[in-house]
Amino acid sequence: MLIEIEKAKRWKMWLMLGAVAISVFFLLFTNYLVQELSSKEVAEVKKIVHAFEQLNDPTITNYEDIRKTLQAAVIPIIVVNEKGKVANFRNLDSAQVYPNKNIKFVDTAYLESQLKIMKFFNNPIPIKIDEKNKINHYVYYKEQRAITLLRYFPYVQLILIALFLAISYVAFNTSRMNDQNKVWVGMAKETAHQIGTPLSSLMAWIEYLKATHEVPTDEVLDELAKDTKRLEVITERFSKIGSTPELKIYNVYETVNESIDYLRRRISDKVDITITPESDHEAIAAINKNLFSWVIENLTKNAVDAMSGKGSLVFNIKQGKTHVYIDVKDTGKGMPRSNFQTVFKPGYTTKKRGWGLGLSLSKRIVENYHKGEILVKDSEIGRGTTFRIVLLKPGV
Repeated sequence: MLIEIEKAKRWKMWLMLGAVAISVFFLLFTNYLVQELSSKEVAEVKKIVHAFEQLNDPTITNYEDIRKTLQAAVIPIIVVNEKGKVANFRNLDSAQVYPNKNIKFVDTAYLESQLKIMKFFNNPIPIKIDEKNKINHYVYYKEQRAITLLRYFPYVQLILIALFLAISYVAFNTSRMNDQNKVWVGMAKETAHQIGTPLSSLMAWIEYLKATHEVPTDEVLDELAKDTKRLEVITERFSKIGSTPELKIYNVYETVNESIDYLRRRISDKVDITITPESDHEAIAAINKNLFSWVIENLTKNAVDAMSGKGSLVFNIKQGKTHVYIDVKDTGKGMPRSNFQTVFKPGYTTKKRGWGLGLSLSKRIVENYHKGEILVKDSEIGRGTTFRIVLLKPGV
């Protein structure tokens, strides 16, 4: 559980860093675009200013180019004189400038409001219109709507990213809490289920001995010892959940065989459980025997359920140079490829009364405690499923 919490913390940190990186990138990129567009806009305004200067230049005789420049301009501008009064304007909303269509009356209040906006966002560009190049007029301009939108877009984006992070955080925490609740509920039921089998057996033997009033035979005592030992194993298994278990070198073939021997008497006799003859009898790995046998039991019970209590279950053990491979193949109903990862999630089950913890718990034991891997190697609808456990060999 501690490992899962650490993983969740790391995911949150990476999510936050990713959001910050994206925000910084878009801020810088948007600022670059605004600067580029603004410089082009200033250059366009300077062309208009130069056109105004040429209009007042007595040496200029051809005004065609000047007229074309002024007609081509689309940037809203207002020209003010040395006293700050509006002397000229271009490219403003004509319906606002001339509110009365019948009378050519200029709405000075509208011009003043636009001038205030222009003064707030941009510095004026001076016009030299007399023979001494004396500056007595200024051009104010209003930036294009696209630039304004780009200017404020990063802030809108930051708000959206913040909302996304907040929603993701809440959703992530809710999902994690739901998974944890499923785990705790499943663990409680799994505890009752695990203890129930040997406990029921012990109670049955007690009733049998009461009824017969006979001295227990060696066979009866042996069965009582097995059930008592089973309770000890269950207690040790649950005590190791959440802590770091001790790993020792064991023969994997013998460990799997011991688990299967215990299960053969406790499942349907219509299920044939075997270890293939070609299995590697010398395969060894560093494992916690009690926890690892729990994985074998979970896979076996899962396979028996998938086969509806009738079929064959085959274990094949092989060792490579660095790993030991245990393939568990059943003849059950199989599953689609889309469920290969889902089956290991807490709460996933196809049984009406299941709580979906067996495979999830097995994954934790193999991957978190043994640093190995468990996966669905292959599955075909109607033909069965093969699970694979991968364990590290000692010294790797």
